[in-house]
Amino acid sequence: MAFISALVKRPGEPPRHVNVSNKLETLQRNVGGYIEAVPLAKDLVIICNEEGLLQDLPYNCTICGVEFVGTILMVGVDGEEFADLPCSWPDMKKMFPQLWNEGR
Repeated sequence: MAFISALVKRPGEPPRHVNVSNKLETLQRNVGGYIEAVPLAKDLVIICNEEGLLQDLPYNCTICGVEFVGTILMVGVDGEEFADLPCSWPDMKKMFPQLWNEGR
């Protein structure tokens, strides 16, 4: 089973670095439903619950002007496949400092 390096962010909690199975079922379980991949860059996406707003999931964070609800995963992309995060953990903190802020 292949694992990928990811950032997981749950509402009201700071992000954590995790290794997650790169299987659809596992990704769906992590976000609590059908997944939607929101591109941030050519090699970076946010995986979120496609129906999070309809399910009235709690607010999580705002990234690039997009509000996310429920648990999100940030992972890399290699072609058509999800992959390891494309940058280091310190670089993630510099690029997305709002993830480490707990309020809205």
